[in-house]
Amino acid sequence: MVKAYAAQSENSGLAQHGIERRTLRSDDVAIEIDYCGVCHTDIHYVENDWGGTIYPVVPGHEIVGRVTAVGDKVTQYKEGDVVGVGCLVDSCRQCSACDQGLEQYCLNGMVPTYNGEDLHDGSVTYGGYSESIVVSDRFVVKVPDALDAAKAAPLLCAGITTYSPLRHYGVKKGDKVGVIGMGGLGHMGVKFAKALGAEVTIFTRSEAKVKEAKKQGADHVVISTDQEQMQAVAETFDFMLDTVPVKHDLNPYLNCLKYDGTHIIVGLLEPVEPALEAGALVLKRRVLAGSLIGGLPETQEMLDFCAEHDIHCDVEMLDIENINEAYQRMKKGDVKYRFVIDMQSLKQS
Repeated sequence: MVKAYAAQSENSGLAQHGIERRTLRSDDVAIEIDYCGVCHTDIHYVENDWGGTIYPVVPGHEIVGRVTAVGDKVTQYKEGDVVGVGCLVDSCRQCSACDQGLEQYCLNGMVPTYNGEDLHDGSVTYGGYSESIVVSDRFVVKVPDALDAAKAAPLLCAGITTYSPLRHYGVKKGDKVGVIGMGGLGHMGVKFAKALGAEVTIFTRSEAKVKEAKKQGADHVVISTDQEQMQAVAETFDFMLDTVPVKHDLNPYLNCLKYDGTHIIVGLLEPVEPALEAGALVLKRRVLAGSLIGGLPETQEMLDFCAEHDIHCDVEMLDIENINEAYQRMKKGDVKYRFVIDMQSLKQS
């Protein structure tokens, strides 16, 4: 039996709960979890905001820990290695997406790290708010020695979510990139775009975030509620990275793009409201795009890129007994920029 924190219902909050981890299959890696980041998606599943939560649910998909054992066919990991597990733990491994290392777009449906169904035994997957986890080696990544393990944990979701679209759409030296939103995703978007050589502007509704945005490396800050500031940057950007997770008006931001500019949504999963003015796309050949995390090869590439460029997530450490309070703070935007659970607090509880 493994200690974990689980929600039993949409109103229960999280509390200690015992779970079983499977015995090792031939391609499995057993990991003792040291740190687990807290993603807003965790709250959505705990509180069943999207429907379909399977209770009890053990959240957590930003996992860093140490290998404790490997299956008999595993060759690339060994006991003691520092490794990570992100948002998915399996896929069909046979479709065109999987063949390209884009397991997140598996045509038969990827298996999420928690609240998913194991393809082999049908059991429900449990995430990283736990002492340990067992994952197929294909879905494990190596955490470079140069990275701080605790600050690396959120890279497995917030990091790859912003890195993948910037790489896919070809952000390069000299491009002008706007980052919409200044939370866990937004601050990582700034760091990656800067490291790729772009000139970066943060779009925020809050005057209070101007100084912080500059501290994070933004070259410029635009207050998106100020019509004069928005007009001053009309038709100037090659890319907009939109990290806002709630409904918001895309039209003013589309107008900030040059012709052939690309607006990339990584935060919003709901219908676009208010309605999109299609003319803003048609008349300037602009692209409205979306992006979901990254496949395993790209996730490893992102971690190596972070090690090379000294990029990490800004975190606030958390003892697991305070997780329910942390959720309330996250709802208020009261965290800079990602909570990370120190799993020693679970082992000692």
